[in-house]
Amino acid sequence: MTSLTPLLQAQTGLTGRRAAWASLRTRLEKVANAAVTPLVPADYLDLFHPLRAGAELRGRVVSVESETADAATIVIRPGSDWAGHVPGQYVRVGVDVDGVRQWRAYSLTHGPRRDGCISITVKAVPEGVVSNHLVHRVRVGTLLHLEQATGEFVLAPEVTDGPDVARLLFVTAGSGVTPVVGMLRNLFPVTDSGVVRPRRSAHLDITVVHVAPSRPDSIFLRDLEALDAAGAIRLVARYDDAHGFLDVDDLESLVPDLAGRTTYACGPGGLLDVLTAHHEARGLPLFTEQFRPSTLVVGEGGTVSFRNGATVEADGSSPLLDVGEAAGVLMPSGCRMGVCFGCVIPLKEGAVRDLRNGEVTTAVPGETGPEGVRIQTCITAAAGPCHLDI
Repeated sequence: MTSLTPLLQAQTGLTGRRAAWASLRTRLEKVANAAVTPLVPADYLDLFHPLRAGAELRGRVVSVESETADAATIVIRPGSDWAGHVPGQYVRVGVDVDGVRQWRAYSLTHGPRRDGCISITVKAVPEGVVSNHLVHRVRVGTLLHLEQATGEFVLAPEVTDGPDVARLLFVTAGSGVTPVVGMLRNLFPVTDSGVVRPRRSAHLDITVVHVAPSRPDSIFLRDLEALDAAGAIRLVARYDDAHGFLDVDDLESLVPDLAGRTTYACGPGGLLDVLTAHHEARGLPLFTEQFRPSTLVVGEGGTVSFRNGATVEADGSSPLLDVGEAAGVLMPSGCRMGVCFGCVIPLKEGAVRDLRNGEVTTAVPGETGPEGVRIQTCITAAAGPCHLDI
């Protein structure tokens, strides 16, 4: 009978060597981290390969293409962990402007591209910190922070893949054309020889009512006119300076078969509100997309809400630390004088005021990063409704 002792000894030796290597690797990692403190090796990897798998999701600007005097298309190569998107979705982009990271949401203006890039089209708005930076200042090679694509303003599979004729109406206004262009480019690709009308899109009957202040201010007008000339869509262009503001009651005359179409609309809130009332009154199907600006009302005090669902009304002079403790929330704390920073937690939404100097700090969903803004609760009070991530 063969003895098992040598085999057990060999297995034990192998296990011991593996443990030794694991211990050595752990010690080497600690040495490497200590050598680059306060950074870690991953921070240095970011310098050489910021788009690698496992890194914080970023994208590198590949090109900046002017669309109008105040609009540009930014083509971005996303990192390896980009999960892709469906035409019509949007992406939140983080941009560092003057040392402060700002976040904004922009529609993706292409379907999946062969080169793996994505694109957004940005219209600079007056006093817009991020939009003006992207349109007028961003350069090729700039790294932008990204989140994964999201949004439900997309064509249903039964529309794009179904065998039956699908009659669609797109109503776009201003930069609201961007998600629609992403859908149309996916349905009707453009090549060097012009617009392609693939068999998979032959069952689609599409009308586009596009509203803009004037023809020179019309983003993607060349694309829409090319699609119209190729017979892929029927374009109804309306310019405020030539036709006046669009009256939605005129849609029946602009689109005689309106009642037989499913409408997708994207644009300013006022237009979408009126269009929603119009379609609801007639029982017509409507899907809308709108980035409503978040408005913070800064005042004295307000409703403070917490992660666990607790809410409490706070005045404008009570520190949020005291407010949370009175509501039964376990709040981190330290010196209670604003010195030790032991009370710092994220403000996810709302406005707070520094009780020492009156300075107001705000967190706006869609603009502030997903991690929120870190505040010292012992020296800040509510300056309106606010939500604390604790």
